[in-house]
Amino acid sequence: MDTQQHTSSPLSLVDWGRTAYADAFERQKELVNKRRNQATNDTLVFTEHDPVYTLGLRKGADQHLIWDKSTCAQQGITIYRSNRGGDITYHGPGQIVGYPIISLQKRRDLHAYLRDLEAVVINTLTHFGLESDRREGKTGIWLGQRKICAIGVAVRSWVTYHGFALNVSPDMRHFTGIVPCGITDGTVTSMELELDRKVDFAEVKTALAVEFQKVFQNTAAQNG
Repeated sequence: MDTQQHTSSPLSLVDWGRTAYADAFERQKELVNKRRNQATNDTLVFTEHDPVYTLGLRKGADQHLIWDKSTCAQQGITIYRSNRGGDITYHGPGQIVGYPIISLQKRRDLHAYLRDLEAVVINTLTHFGLESDRREGKTGIWLGQRKICAIGVAVRSWVTYHGFALNVSPDMRHFTGIVPCGITDGTVTSMELELDRKVDFAEVKTALAVEFQKVFQNTAAQNG
């Protein structure tokens, strides 16, 4: 069941709970259309997907799927071809996926939007004592050569969709079925692996929401 919070600034927070990737993608497109028609505020959607490998638009993404379809099926993992940017990635339980549906109509700077989205995750991880950063020539958020958050976005009529996937406590074995995001000179990690303790999922969502509002509330007010 959706939970939604409207804020004093033109931003809304929505939690879809556990979803199938394909269903969430359709719901994203509905929100994009509403935002294009100014029928809703800028929105940050949280969700947690059923296990899935998604293929982005980057050339050669198919070659980074290691497990065959039979093995994926045995592991309960579906395969979905997405229209987001980037390579192949994994989504599953224990991972917080954030989908910002934001109008950039008056900003029209996708690079700046990506930097803002990265800042949200970096600032959130700092709350938990994890010092992360961008990595030259790579997407996502990293702790050294260990990737903790994947980022892949798309825009339609300058409204954003897709977003970020932060590894809190996913089944890390599922990452062995792919070359995650095409990484050949690094690994994938999670908050629980790095901190060596249980991490409260709701606490991370709250921190992400707070940082998202700090970073985006000014540009949201400007974008209209």
